[in-house]
Amino acid sequence: MFVSDNWQDFEIIDAHDGEKLERWGEFYLIRPDPQVVWKLHESDRSPLWNSANARYVRSSSGGGEWEFNRNSAKKLPKEWKVCYSGSGDLTYKIKPMGFKHTGLFPEQATNWDWFSEIIRKSGRHDVKVLNLFAYTGGATVAAATAGASVCHVDAARGMVEWAKENAAASGLATHPIRYIVDDCVKFVAREARRGNKYDGIIMDPPSYGRGPSGEIWKIEDELFPLVELCADVLSDNPLFFLINSYTTGLSGAVTENILKLTLQPKYGGKISADEVGLPITNGGLYLPCGHSGRWELS
Repeated sequence: MFVSDNWQDFEIIDAHDGEKLERWGEFYLIRPDPQVVWKLHESDRSPLWNSANARYVRSSSGGGEWEFNRNSAKKLPKEWKVCYSGSGDLTYKIKPMGFKHTGLFPEQATNWDWFSEIIRKSGRHDVKVLNLFAYTGGATVAAATAGASVCHVDAARGMVEWAKENAAASGLATHPIRYIVDDCVKFVAREARRGNKYDGIIMDPPSYGRGPSGEIWKIEDELFPLVELCADVLSDNPLFFLINSYTTGLSGAVTENILKLTLQPKYGGKISADEVGLPITNGGLYLPCGHSGRWELS
């Protein structure tokens, strides 16, 4: 398992009966998680469950909503910031949103550490990274802090604006980051026609989604063709390629096979694939949070 265990501003304190108790900086949230299929005896649960600032409660009709604890010691603000120092001084805005999200996937820190080290060890000052389905820019900020110029692509304008805020909060407001609101497949196709090249590619594709013009994305149909297309925009000596997936039923071996078929014939290199996870403080367990396939030019 690729484990994100360098956090100081985030931790999963406890996990029980379909929920996880998290600390985001100085605030505590309870969110549902389908991987938490176990139950703890009451005596083994953290007492902090009762003092969490907010809990996301699913609705029987679908979706859900946040319930706020008015008796908690500190009032939960609409938004706040957390920092991550494993890959550099990274700062991210956190905001409880619909569908239980907060604007950041902290389990991805292990990948930030991985590609940031590759960028730094390359000794190059001209590394170009393409971040697809880039959301609020967790990986964009990490790659930029490591010294790369980044092209950040996402179909949701609001997420791209959030990414700009995260970059500014991390001292990267003037760093060479190109922000693109577009369908990722169409953008990569245009970059291939233009002859633009990148030394590293990161993608975090959804299971299902729609582009800004209604384009339909289904990962089982689109992932392999997209990686094939991305191979056309890699430089002659690329550094890394990262595929993240949260799709249930899509094994890590699938991303490993895709990388073997698309990158190894031309570039060789090293491939690894595994679950991504976070440590649970209470009980010494680990929570799986999707998986990643990694390729690097060894």
